[in-house]
Amino acid sequence: MDTTDQLAGYREKRRFKDTPEPAGKSVETATGHLRFVVQKHAASQLHYDFRLELDGTLKSWAVPKGPSLNPQEKRLAIQVEDHPLDYMDFEGTIPEGNYGAGTVMVWDMGTYYADPNADCGKNQQLIRQGLRRGKLTIILDGEKLRGEFTLVRMKGKGDKSWLLIKHEDPEARQKDITEKDASVKTGHTLDEITGPEDAT
Repeated sequence: MDTTDQLAGYREKRRFKDTPEPAGKSVETATGHLRFVVQKHAASQLHYDFRLELDGTLKSWAVPKGPSLNPQEKRLAIQVEDHPLDYMDFEGTIPEGNYGAGTVMVWDMGTYYADPNADCGKNQQLIRQGLRRGKLTIILDGEKLRGEFTLVRMKGKGDKSWLLIKHEDPEARQKDITEKDASVKTGHTLDEITGPEDAT
């Protein structure tokens, strides 16, 4: 599937000669396990970017307080533009003067599905249906986030405002999972990724 049109909004916001972020390329729809990534992003306001692989791009939401394993905590998730699949591995500092300036960490990553008994094609169909309907339940298999979660669109708040909610299951926890603040890719903290030469 050609993702050029899906990534137009992403590319329009960025000057790739000035930012280390990937420009993205056309890719084929996944045939194996679908992947997810959560990136901790120290932009003008610290937040977490929750991204799901679907149809050759990453469907993306900004989660201001970060994900929670506590079913009682409903976390606001603002849907943003699709990102390219190669953004999944991006970790580094977006320079000042660029969109989203700040340091990005790969806080968590893994695979996900809507139905553990369905193949990749069927899972993608179920995920598309859930997003269109405004309620998507998925199971995450990451290093920090595991178990069942639901993304639900907030009524009367437009198309972009969702809630990310953990289900009551064996992976639910009361402890704040964001206290685990190191990258699953490098083991580095945000300050270590930024480095002294980039620090302000």
